Amino acid sequence: MKKIVTSFIASIALVSTLSAADFYATVDGDKITKQDIDVLLQDPRINFDQLPQEAKNQILEGAINRKLIAKKAIKDGIEKDTQYVEAISKIKEDLALQVWQSKEIEKLKFSDTEKKDFYEKNKARFVIPETFEASHILVENEADAKNIIKEIEKASNKEAKFKELAQSKSKDPSKANGGYLGKFSAEQMVPEFSTAVQSLPKGGYSKTPTKTQFGYHVIYVKDKIAGKSLSYDEVKENINQILIAEKFNKKIDELVQSLRKDAKIVIK
Repeated sequence: MKKIVTSFIASIALVSTLSAADFYATVDGDKITKQDIDVLLQDPRINFDQLPQEAKNQILEGAINRKLIAKKAIKDGIEKDTQYVEAISKIKEDLALQVWQSKEIEKLKFSDTEKKDFYEKNKARFVIPETFEASHILVENEADAKNIIKEIEKASNKEAKFKELAQSKSKDPSKANGGYLGKFSAEQMVPEFSTAVQSLPKGGYSKTPTKTQFGYHVIYVKDKIAGKSLSYDEVKENINQILIAEKFNKKIDELVQSLRKDAKIVIK
């Protein structure tokens, strides 16, 4: 059931492709459409119209050849083949479901009042949490961690020293990058590590080791980016999609329950 619901955006894209009016050539009167070209490209990120002319010519020739062979197969009676008939039946079922989903989704409209009401009731869902940019040195025992802290304290350039010690002493894979962990929110790290990071100032480093299930950490906080609440205007399009998904979910659940009551279902 979730598979059906989560595919509704893909359904819209499919229907848009099917209804595309663009065509690039004809073969005995049959159009070579954008859909025919996309089958050969096999990558929605590629824009056929922006390709070099030589590449476009090759792809178009390939599409023409496919059309010719397909027409030959139909002429030879492939449409009567059992395998073909079964495949078409399956495709028709899947296509019917996707087009139906698209049509049902198009019916779901929400006013600004409804969207603003949802925003006011769910502001906690539209918050970017505080973000940290930090590095760490991970060792197996507390004594080693304390010695590392002493070495950092003696250094004039503490950030450079931290990176050097991470590369030579840390047992974490991040040692290759000087212990750099990138940017993360507190929820992405184990609690003990997050608490330590939150307590350090920007540009600060551990004065005492932090123990976690992985060992002992010495931490350097390069930056702290304050969290913020997103405004309605920043998230209104997201809200529209959330409301559509929730309404469509509910509709599907109710419809399936109704249909199952009258259906004869046998599970072997």
